[in-house]
Amino acid sequence: MESKDQDINEVKRLYRSSFRKTWDSFMLKTVNDEEEITGKFVLLLQYIICFIFGVCVLGFIFLSKTSLLLLISTSNTHSPFENKPFNHLVLACALLVPNVLAFAKALWKTAFGSSIAPPPSILGMVCMIEAVVAFGTSVLVLVCMPHFDIITNLYILNGVCLLPSLLQVVFQLKPLKPSMLLPVVGFGFVFLGLVLFILAHNPQKHLEEVQHIQPYVALAIVALIFTSFNWWENFTLYCKIGVMENIRKSLRHTRNITYIFTSTVRILVTGAVVAAWIPMKGYNWKDVKTVSQFDLKMILSLFGIQAISSALCHWFGVLVCKMHAVRRSFIVPSILATPIVFFAFLIVLYDSSTKYGEAAAFNLTALCHSLKTSNDSDAVQILLLEIPRSLCRAPAILFSNRVGLALLGSLAICFWLGLFFSTFYVWGQHIQRIERTSQLFVRWLYETVFMEQSMLLNTRVQKKREEKIKRKSDHVMIYLCATMWHETVDEMAKILTSIFRLDKYKPNSSKSHKDNFDFEAHVYFDDSFHLTSPDNNVQERVVNQYVKNLVCIMEDIYKIFSREKQTLKDEENEEMVKQTIMETPYGGRITYTLPYGNTLYVHLKDKQKIRHKKRWSQIMYMYYLLGWKLNRKYITLSGKFEDEMSTANALKIEKENTYILALDGDTDFQPSALILLVDRLRRYPHVGAACGRIHPTGTGPMVWYQKFEYAVGHWLQKTAEHVLGCVLCSPGCFSLYRAAALMDNNVVKKYTTKATEGQHFVQYDQGEDRWLCTLLLQQGWRVEYNAASDAYTNAPQEFREFYNQRRRWVPSTLANTIDLLNSGAPTSRRNPSISKLYILYQIIGTAASILGPATVVLMIAGAFTFVFNWNGNVALALGILPPATYILICYKVKSDTQINIAAVLSIFYAFLMIATIMSIIGEMVRENTFITPTGLFFISMMILYISTAMLHPQEFPLVFYGLLYIICIPSGYLLLPIYSMVNMNNVSWGTRETVSPKVQDKKKPQQVLRYEKKCKCICWDIEFVVKEDKKELTQHTDSMTDEEEEIKPRVEDNWISNLQEQSLHILLVEEELDETEKPFWKDLINLYLKPIEEDKERQAEIAKQLKSLRNKATFLYFIINALWIVSTFFLQAIGPEINIKIPKILPNGIFSEDEILNIEPLSFMFLISFAGLLGIQFLTMLYHRINTLIHFIAYKGTEMKPQQSVGKYYQMFTDFLIQTKTQNPAMMRCS
Repeated sequence: MESKDQDINEVKRLYRSSFRKTWDSFMLKTVNDEEEITGKFVLLLQYIICFIFGVCVLGFIFLSKTSLLLLISTSNTHSPFENKPFNHLVLACALLVPNVLAFAKALWKTAFGSSIAPPPSILGMVCMIEAVVAFGTSVLVLVCMPHFDIITNLYILNGVCLLPSLLQVVFQLKPLKPSMLLPVVGFGFVFLGLVLFILAHNPQKHLEEVQHIQPYVALAIVALIFTSFNWWENFTLYCKIGVMENIRKSLRHTRNITYIFTSTVRILVTGAVVAAWIPMKGYNWKDVKTVSQFDLKMILSLFGIQAISSALCHWFGVLVCKMHAVRRSFIVPSILATPIVFFAFLIVLYDSSTKYGEAAAFNLTALCHSLKTSNDSDAVQILLLEIPRSLCRAPAILFSNRVGLALLGSLAICFWLGLFFSTFYVWGQHIQRIERTSQLFVRWLYETVFMEQSMLLNTRVQKKREEKIKRKSDHVMIYLCATMWHETVDEMAKILTSIFRLDKYKPNSSKSHKDNFDFEAHVYFDDSFHLTSPDNNVQERVVNQYVKNLVCIMEDIYKIFSREKQTLKDEENEEMVKQTIMETPYGGRITYTLPYGNTLYVHLKDKQKIRHKKRWSQIMYMYYLLGWKLNRKYITLSGKFEDEMSTANALKIEKENTYILALDGDTDFQPSALILLVDRLRRYPHVGAACGRIHPTGTGPMVWYQKFEYAVGHWLQKTAEHVLGCVLCSPGCFSLYRAAALMDNNVVKKYTTKATEGQHFVQYDQGEDRWLCTLLLQQGWRVEYNAASDAYTNAPQEFREFYNQRRRWVPSTLANTIDLLNSGAPTSRRNPSISKLYILYQIIGTAASILGPATVVLMIAGAFTFVFNWNGNVALALGILPPATYILICYKVKSDTQINIAAVLSIFYAFLMIATIMSIIGEMVRENTFITPTGLFFISMMILYISTAMLHPQEFPLVFYGLLYIICIPSGYLLLPIYSMVNMNNVSWGTRETVSPKVQDKKKPQQVLRYEKKCKCICWDIEFVVKEDKKELTQHTDSMTDEEEEIKPRVEDNWISNLQEQSLHILLVEEELDETEKPFWKDLINLYLKPIEEDKERQAEIAKQLKSLRNKATFLYFIINALWIVSTFFLQAIGPEINIKIPKILPNGIFSEDEILNIEPLSFMFLISFAGLLGIQFLTMLYHRINTLIHFIAYKGTEMKPQQSVGKYYQMFTDFLIQTKTQNPAMMRCS
């Protein structure tokens, strides 16, 4: 009978739905449903940036090579630059620049991260190789090359390809593939070039005066062979010898310590060579002190150009490789650099011939004789004349030997072709979207002498995978998990639209693109059910209005995206969409199959059956998706990988390639934002979580304030955390977590800890996302920030809601930060990204935030002093009075009253802040200089914020909200901390709270309460019995309980039928939960998610603990600020005797002789510390910004294109044809 009624109801729903479609064809299309499409301007900008960077690579190689060759030429005995010891010393310093940079980088990484020392035997062998390389390089440059002409020096540098090309051949003999031909040809050309080099400098009978050059030819060849050992690690990749494999493996994990030693060895060897060669050559070191001003200026200028251009060339080379412009912006400029320098030398030679040559036609011999008598005084011209003078010192040119010229030309071509073929493997490089420099290049930095050769030969040889078949378990699986509670319809539309966009971007089909992944979406709805009372005997268990809103908005969005799909495929939707709904042990579940095949699960939680609130929802989906579904998937994989991997490795790979995207119920994001986060976790296995740039949305002054606050926090604070160590908080509204990190020891298991003490409620429940990140960091995982991944979430628009939200965030942030700092030593040992210096950075930042209220008070007191010309102590007392009064008020009145008072004080302080700004400007005008500590700090802050905003062009308009942010500093950094700390014992959520409907309850506690309240309706005798005769009262209530049990209302589960009636376009078909899944939910609820029973005694004890914690924390917090203010007061009382006195600097830069500025020591130190923190954050922001640009350009060049929507007019034409076909089929047949 029941099944028959269900069939009838289903038929009615189908009829009602089909009837409604005949007249209700209008849709409410959301504004943010459009896909993010890369514009032509962005693509053009991408190519322009890559082209500019490629030109920079070529230009800096040109500057590096020409300046180095000129430096070498000036070291020749016949050069007009007379101080040869100084020339050799500067040339040696040029060789040492990359070694010094590598040493500094290794020290930095060792200081800000954990480093492992290599075994002594391996370290000794590597240092020996580096010593040989340094000896060969310094002998080649300091001893040999000054005796050759500049063209020969230009091309013999390619001789370092000899050993790399040979190693490519030797270690690829077994495969015997056609690709071996290229390094063989390269080796042949380099070897032939060396032979021609010997022949070109072989002295003839009539060349007695140049016989001295022959030893340097042999020495140069030996030095080139020694130097070519520099890239042994890269070209022994295919070497199967166990010792070599162990050495390479050890070096990969011990780079920092290894580079400290090897850089030191290279510096010492180079210094020893130059120290020994100067006396051997007959020079005197004392001549260094007698260098002329002209030589000093010219030689140091060449050194500066060479050092800066080499470093920038390497930097731009790394950038273009990471931008996936390897061929057009890296290889091509590197290969063409030598010919371009050669032609530039020819142009200079021709220009010199026209100026100084006596013959009408070009005659090099005549030019050489003319240059001997030239007396040019122009510095640039003298440097340029070094090129023809160097050529004139070549034997083949000096005596017009055509054979010699042919040999020189032939060796130049051979050396260049040798470089081309020896590095041809670079053309086939396959680079990940984001690639570490260590994965692109074997060695950290470059070689000064061999600029383009070192960059090409240093490009890592990619080992071809023997396994061509990709394992199924290597594919990425992403679970989107959103938590909902009391979101509005607009907020629900945002998150659902984002999920549908991702469904459209990633159809459920197999594709070979690197961005392809599988995903499931899960929405966990808290407190979804409530009981209604239609009559006195029956209660209905139904879903609340928020769930109904979700079902309604789901229909609207489903129709929008399903129509787009039908338009793309030119189909008609004739049948009603069928989805499933079911009862579960935790409440209920609705399953939607999205238009493009992916699945969305809506989990409706009943707080009578399962624990509610956000943290417990997160635990629910972590155990369900990782503990239940992943383990079951692992079991199904068992037995399928006997030939390729063990089941343990299969599970490990599954955990590493499974991600959870934590979302809020109002988050709006594009698919590209998710892909950019996935890139971080895919590429770096030690990254446990990654977050994006969160943009608050809404209207009103509070939202404007938060937009600038969020911007500054992401621009400076998060980037500094990412670069210096790890991000401390990955916000729960948009963060991607790795399953392996969450399933690690002491993470999810500890995350399930039930709050039993006052501190637990503050740290665990008030800031659950920060606590989860703290657990990941303490376990050794890295948390990162990606500025290109944008997500949008609603921000509090009311002052009350904003204060209540921060009332949760401020104490939880402080508690988690202190917890991390307390475990700093073990965390830095376990986590390689967290160093002791980073812990120190966090300690300074935490101290600055704690001293925020006192700093604001002192700032306002300074404003009083300047504006009203009050005594400093009086101004300080008046500055303390309002916050001290507010502290006392917060301890006495309710939170709503506290917020109202804070709102009034915020307005008052806003006017004071305007006066403070005016006072700072007025002080600079009065002192007639802006070079004061306050003035410099104010101006530098303005410059910092504006320049930071300019580096974020899409967010630059946010800088106009900066004024509102500045005048609200007292509210945000004085009143808000006071309110948050004093109300620490209030652990309610504070936002999105609504008054739940009152339901009549006839249980006995309400009976007692009712009769206690209505005293006038109760006789004196009964009231007397309550107070005196408890036994009589118990007997009375027991009898009433029996009557209540007899008339206890019956509860009916009608929520499924109610939702089925609510859903018209989407048919919700009732199904049963899988039997194998029911025991899991029952055990999970019993172990971790059982609803917390109300225990008044326990609640009273917790409230007492929270108040005790509040009192201790606020006492310590306020006493620290009080001590800071008292210290400042006594320093003012002591007077100017202890002040720091600095001379006043006038606007024209001249020091004033009469006026001196007095600065208090504490204020000066705090100012310096705060400015230092901002300076560090600004530098890290620059570094992070460059990496973000690289990632963005690489993504735009390799992104998977979504399915293209049809044009507007084409869609109108298609709709017209469909309508015509429906109305007049005969006409369509005729057509």
